[in-house]
Amino acid sequence: MYEIELKPEEFKLFRTYIYEKVGISISEEKQTLVKGRLSKRLNELELKSFKEYYNRLVSDTTGDELLFFVSLISTNVTSFFREETQWRWLQGYLPELISSKRDKKIRIWSAGCSSGEEPYTILMFLQNYLPDFESWDIKILATDISPKVLKCAIEGCYESTQIEQLPKNMVMQSFEKFDVKNEMKYQIKSALKKRVLFRLYNLVTDEFFFKNKFDMIFCRNVMIYFDNKTRHQLVGRFAQLLPKGSPLFLGSSESLTTHKETLKLLGSSIYQKL
Repeated sequence: MYEIELKPEEFKLFRTYIYEKVGISISEEKQTLVKGRLSKRLNELELKSFKEYYNRLVSDTTGDELLFFVSLISTNVTSFFREETQWRWLQGYLPELISSKRDKKIRIWSAGCSSGEEPYTILMFLQNYLPDFESWDIKILATDISPKVLKCAIEGCYESTQIEQLPKNMVMQSFEKFDVKNEMKYQIKSALKKRVLFRLYNLVTDEFFFKNKFDMIFCRNVMIYFDNKTRHQLVGRFAQLLPKGSPLFLGSSESLTTHKETLKLLGSSIYQKL
């Protein structure tokens, strides 16, 4: 591997391109980070400059390289039962949700689901706290822009280190345990997996054509990549997809300064549709 210089004008091209395509806003201070993450790709493709890679990126009519590019630039860090205070809040909210659901249907969107820990956590939570869980019609739409992490999410297979913080009874209830080359792996049971619909989806450019509203939406640690304009537009779309009283969950480092007429802060980056 040899080092290739990322020129300021090339960095500007990448910044503009990713913002126009997926709404990710990269600050000027991230030039070193972008160089580091893209350098390996340039060597894989045997390219001699970042400009060559940029030309390849914008000329790819399949869109595959764009998705690969986004996977390299964005960070997919997640875990089971992340944002503990939100799950405690949800436990208290469940009776209200149950009383409003005479048809026993629950629809949830995990927007930016990464490698699947979030949608599977939602199911494990409901399995433990929703009375008569098996009789409920629960469907979770789990979307992400990265094909790589979606593939992991669909497989639902995790290392022992990824599930070690979970209670043992929950692991036994929700995972199948098997050995791969003397290393234990844990795979989400099919009974849970079948309740999740995974889809490749761009929150910024794809249309919000949904037949029904969602009972709750999770979009955690996604909007940190967007500028204020993109955040405002996205939150407005989320609000339209939530019935009155339903929650929108953001990441702990994210907060809203707009849409106060439609969303009320309840605490711990939890917002309620007014």
